[in-house]
Parts: sequence; structure tokens; C-alpha cells
Amino acid sequence: MTASCQGRRGTADPAPPGADAALLGFARALRAAGVGASADRVHAFLRAVDSLRPEARADVYWAGRLTLCGDRDDLARYERVFAAYFGTGGSAVPRTRTPSLPRLRLVAREAPAGARTGAPDEDRQGPPTASLASSAEVLRHRDAAELDPVERAQVRRLLAAFALRGQLRRTARRRPARRGAVDPHRTVRELLRRGGEPALLRRHARARRPRRVVLLVDVSGSMAPYADALLRFAHAATRGRRTEVFTIGTRLTRVTRELSHRDPDLAMAAVAEAVPDWRGGTRLGELLREFLDRWGQRGMARGAVVVVLSDGWERGDPRLLADQMRRLQRLAHRVVWANPRKARPGYAPLAAGMAAALPSVDAFVEGHSLAALERLAAVVQGADATAACGPRCPAGHGPRPGDRGCRAPQEGAERA
Repeated sequence: MTASCQGRRGTADPAPPGADAALLGFARALRAAGVGASADRVHAFLRAVDSLRPEARADVYWAGRLTLCGDRDDLARYERVFAAYFGTGGSAVPRTRTPSLPRLRLVAREAPAGARTGAPDEDRQGPPTASLASSAEVLRHRDAAELDPVERAQVRRLLAAFALRGQLRRTARRRPARRGAVDPHRTVRELLRRGGEPALLRRHARARRPRRVVLLVDVSGSMAPYADALLRFAHAATRGRRTEVFTIGTRLTRVTRELSHRDPDLAMAAVAEAVPDWRGGTRLGELLREFLDRWGQRGMARGAVVVVLSDGWERGDPRLLADQMRRLQRLAHRVVWANPRKARPGYAPLAAGMAAALPSVDAFVEGHSLAALERLAAVVQGADATAACGPRCPAGHGPRPGDRGCRAPQEGAERA
């Protein structure tokens, strides 16, 4: 994509370093928010920006809106992501083009010291998308525990635009379709409507709907630096009607109702009042058993995508956690474990709790940054998590034929 973009720009007007990276990052943020920004649409977006003024916010806004949005539902998501990604403070770009439109600047504090933002000479140095790329792309991969207040606020705006849906499954209901089995009832009705004259056969196919998603968010002391970002990710996920959220620590608390507030700050305040075990210990095995006995076995976990967001530290018996994870795996369609510690250099799942749970996990992914949460959302929707095991296994172990996971958990369990 980058090579083709450089080729189409030509040699007379070379692209500023990182300009395409910023626009591609914007497209990834749109996909994470549920906008169907395919590769063809992204390529058309880049060409449209080249034909207009890359340094003008309105031109980038309209180029993306006309090329990346495919239906009416995408417009609201596009507005939210554009405001969060380009730092417009939540306000939409004006629909009328005026000569005094502000330039694209994601974070004003990254301007060089002593620079005059209003100087015309600096505006002619090139489109500010290069500096935008250097901040937006770096911010997407920054560890949430290392962000300053300004960066944390920007990540919160981007998390508010997330969309999380479970993997699609076929239902017993059928819907009209161009291909599929013949629908006798609709076909007969069409023949009667035509007075017995020949008519096209009406067909139907099995309808599809997203699977239920269950999020178990660890709010213990070891997960305190990541709890806010993960709960805001869960808040965005609850916009789907088939999402349930629980917090785990020393107690199990269902916070789906508290996260139903549209305003993220109000939702976080409601969760803070409802959860009594902030920054406490971790009893993963006992709480997982409580979840399965009270909710999971009755149907909440059956056929669902269950996501555990935890570092795997366990104060209880690891064997209990292993038994309950096997029980959860038999009920759920897919079990995903997101560990913020997995991204650290030299990490290996040697903690007793993590080693005990990992053999029953279908996908083991990172959860420390915005980009990692985007990948987690893709895994929940059914994408292949090759980073879970295989060539990028954190312990360096490749999967054996027929295994659900890598060999690291078994070896780690023996060491623990």
C-alpha cells in the first residue's frame, strides 16, 4: 500500500514522511469502530486526499466520509472517530468550506519549542499529517500504564468510538436471500399474486447474528494501571445488546447495567460505586466458579465468546482455576485471554494462575495498548489469533499438531 501510494504521488511532489501512516491509522480506528473500511475504500481515500489538500481538516474529513462510509449507520461512527483521532474536541468538521479552517494538528504540545503556529512560512513546510502520524501511531502502541493525562484523555476518546461484536453464527430463523433453498410459502404467494402466471422462485437462507460476548475484567491491585482503559473498552462493547461485563478481584460483580450509561465518565463513576474490591487481591478460580454456577451454566456462557482481561496472578489454588477453565471451555464457543503483561520483553506465562488457565484458552492476546485492544476486538469477531501461539509465542514454544494452544502452559505449570 505504501509503495503504491508513493508511486501515485510522483516524484515532483513527494509525500511527507508518515503522512500515509496517519491516514492508515485513521482507517484502522474506523474499522475498530465498526465501519467497513475495506482496502479498496482506503486506497480511494488516500487518492482523494492527494487530489485535495492534505493539510486542510475539511478536505480530509470529506474525502474520508465519501470514500470510507458505506451506509447511513457508518456516518455517526465516522463522526466520533474523526473527532477523537484528529483531536477536534468532539465537534464535527464544518460542512461549509471556509478559508480560515484550522490545520490538522493532533496534539499541539508536540510542536517544536518556540514555533509560531500562525506563521505562514511554517504552514508551507508541508502537511502536518507527518507530525500527526508520529503522535497518533505512537500513541496507539503506547502502554496504557505509561500515558500522561493528556495522552490518557485522547485514548479515552478513541476507546469511546470502539465497537465490539461477537463472531457471527447461523440461527434457526431464515431470511429472504438471492441464493439458498426455495421458500415454498413466498413462492406460492408470488404465484397467487400473479394469477398463476410463471414467477421467479423465492429463496431463503439461515439468518446470522452475533454471538454473546462476556467480558471478565480484572480490577485487582496488579491490574490497577490498566483497569480504567479496559473498563472503557468494556463500556464501548456494551453498546451491543448481547454483551455482559463482570469485574473480578476478591468478588464477582456484574456491571453491565452500570456501563449502560451513554456517557463514559458517568458509567465509570457508576462502576466505581458498584465495585467494592478495587485494588484488592485476585481469586480467579473461586470467582470463575461463581460465575459459572450463577450465570454461565444457565446459559450466559453457552455458545458465547468469553474474554478474560487479567494478568493471571492467582492467590488461590491454581488447580481450581484450571478445573473451572476447562469447564468454561466446554460451555463457551471461544475463550479469549487478554494479558497486558504479555507485551513486555521476555514475558513467559510462568505465573501459577496463567499457566493453569492457558491450556483451556483458544486465543492468548495482548491487552496493554489501543492497538492491542483493536486486535482483541478482531479476535472476538472471529479473526485468527496467530499471535496467541506458534511463531510469536511469548515463551518461544511452537504448537504441537492437534493442540489448542502452545506448550508453554504445561511447562510453566511444572515450574510453578
